[in-house]
Amino acid sequence: MPRWKELPAELDPRVHQLVMRLRRLKDRSGLSMRQLAAKTGYSAKSWDRYLNGRSLPPGEAVEAMARTCGDDATRLLALHEVATEAWSSRLAGAPAQETPEPQETQEAQEAQEARETLEQEPRPQDGPRRTTLVAGAVALVLIASASVIAVVQLRDGDGGATASPRTSPTTSSSASASASVSASASPITYTCRIQRIDGRWYSGNSRTQDTILAAGQAGPEVAEAQCLLRRAGIPAGEIDGIFGPLTQRAVERIQKRDELVVDGIIGPHTWGALRRDTGATAK
Repeated sequence: MPRWKELPAELDPRVHQLVMRLRRLKDRSGLSMRQLAAKTGYSAKSWDRYLNGRSLPPGEAVEAMARTCGDDATRLLALHEVATEAWSSRLAGAPAQETPEPQETQEAQEAQEARETLEQEPRPQDGPRRTTLVAGAVALVLIASASVIAVVQLRDGDGGATASPRTSPTTSSSASASASVSASASPITYTCRIQRIDGRWYSGNSRTQDTILAAGQAGPEVAEAQCLLRRAGIPAGEIDGIFGPLTQRAVERIQKRDELVVDGIIGPHTWGALRRDTGATAK
């Protein structure tokens, strides 16, 4: 509990009674001057003047103090009314040089002090928000990484790639991109296990019918096309699952042979030409 200063000896007893009541309310509340200022809207400097008898608090400040500290505002305002009469009487008999500043000037000063107090109040930091944003970004990275890992093709025991019944163009493109990264780190070789199923040829690397493949891609789908090009008598070089210049030229040859658009890109029509039961099987 703070040690209050002695009130001025010339203070009227009625004003003295009001100030002492306000001091007791503040002590009972446990609030600091700054906390009291924040809750009532009157600055800490103003409350210092009020509670030390240097200035009479306005009725609104007294009412705000009662509301903040849980006291009976009616009784406190009654004390304030009596103290105001005594204060006015003292001012009426005071010498001219002791005449206080006009009321509007004092109110403006108190308003300015209240604004300064509010500006000095600690503001919440944005640490939790930054933490949430960082956590969200990390979660997105982890989700993207999991998606890439999920499309990597598992290798079987004899070096061939495990084929799925049907691969969508989007998934196949992702798998090819992932395989391209692996191929740049360590070369992968594929085996051609040619077999005919329902009138179509497969080499055991992929069963896709419509994956779009172009130069620069890599993966089991490219190896499947290389095996089928070899079966058709148009070798595309080593069966390494990499869509390089030799593979592109071989694709253009089979497109020209089957009167397709010669663009060196494998799409649904070129896959149809590769899987049809035509051409000579390579030895």
